[in-house]
Amino acid sequence: MRKIKVGVVGVGHLGRYHTLNYARMPEVNLVGVVDLDSQRALSVASEAGCKAYETLDSLLKEVEAVSIAVPTDQHFQTGQKVLEHGIHCLVEKPISKTLEEADSLIALAENKGVVFQVGHVERFNPAMQAIADLNIEPKFIESHRLAPFNPRGTEVAVVLDLMIHDIDIVLSLVKSPVDKIDASGVAVVSDSIDIANARIRFKNNSVANLTASRISQKKMRKMRLFQKDAYITVNFLEKKSEIYRLDTEEESGIILGEIGVGEKKRKVIYKHPTPPHEEGLEKELKTFIQTIQGKHPAAVSGGDGRKALSVALRIMEEMKK
Repeated sequence: MRKIKVGVVGVGHLGRYHTLNYARMPEVNLVGVVDLDSQRALSVASEAGCKAYETLDSLLKEVEAVSIAVPTDQHFQTGQKVLEHGIHCLVEKPISKTLEEADSLIALAENKGVVFQVGHVERFNPAMQAIADLNIEPKFIESHRLAPFNPRGTEVAVVLDLMIHDIDIVLSLVKSPVDKIDASGVAVVSDSIDIANARIRFKNNSVANLTASRISQKKMRKMRLFQKDAYITVNFLEKKSEIYRLDTEEESGIILGEIGVGEKKRKVIYKHPTPPHEEGLEKELKTFIQTIQGKHPAAVSGGDGRKALSVALRIMEEMKK
């Protein structure tokens, strides 16, 4: 098996994890890393057993693919240079700061014929993977993504920092165009929005109510899905999913009781699907490599990343109103 030569651009908090995951993959030859902080690059390279490069150009001469984990405001400039070199690219979420930048990156990747994947890692969370085979058609979605304050990521509003994870999940589940958005947000401890709420209505009348905060006392990353005859909870933090289903037929699961009257009486069946052991980031990076190998299309394409960014920017516009 030929190994894919990979590098990592930006080895801060998240880029370091990209690097260490690549170092463990048998199908990857981790060539090296690059970072504006040369000492940090040397430290992570030593930890992963690879080389620290002084410039992005010098790294790109040696690799076939890279992960980009630089701050959001550098995604476009960095991604553009990577793609112009004909290098396969996984860029962390959000895809870029503007739709024009996103369109440019997508077009460039298509022109160069390379893989362009966006790092919406929650798609690969074991809690989501555990329910991947279910027929999910939610009519109402409620999510809470709360975190204590951390200066990292405050160069963008909490909508682009945290809420965009849930925006991407919702868009992957609701197969309908967005109809209307109502939103509000407050900048509390930084110069950009720190706590936000958005209500998204789709053309098929499905509704998603999303809350994100980076000034909370405790962490929470939870989503609840309501659809005909079923209620599903997804706990991204605990990597656990639960399913409560109404059914007239016997099926596997714990019968919690019955609900309804007369002929409409239904059994309430509880299931706790076993999540895979593979961590979300590990699964995401393996999928990226497998896409390069031609095994399947990009799991989260540039187009998917653009859709999530488009809704996030609409939410921020509604907040201004």
